[in-house]
Amino acid sequence: MAEAYCFKCRAKKEIKNPEKVTLKNGRPAIRGVCPTCGTKVFRIGKG
Repeated sequence: MAEAYCFKCRAKKEIKNPEKVTLKNGRPAIRGVCPTCGTKVFRIGKG
């Protein structure tokens, strides 16, 4: 699974409910939710 940095927890966390998205410039990214606090997390370059 992919990991992203959660700014609220200040640590790298596993992405819960990961969703593949494509940015305007065509780069892949993953967006989801932090499993600990529920904050939205985002990771560019994986997909």
